[in-house]
Amino acid sequence: MKTLGVREMRASYGALETALKEEGEVILTHHGKPFARVLPIEASVTPKQMPSNAELRAKMKPLKTPSAVLIREDRDARG
Repeated sequence: MKTLGVREMRASYGALETALKEEGEVILTHHGKPFARVLPIEASVTPKQMPSNAELRAKMKPLKTPSAVLIREDRDARG
């Protein structure tokens, strides 16, 4: 994570843009104290796609009793 001083950021917008591209986020400081975190609008890292569970569902045998009935019985038992 990169830190940039306010003066450095004001003097060179390119430094902020470059730091965002390289680091993904930048902490802005004023007199050495952090006061803001800057993040890019679009995530630089694409989120991982969740794997399909189709194979798992295909391997499972269907329930003899529907899930809705099992849930209702459980709720009724709790009172």
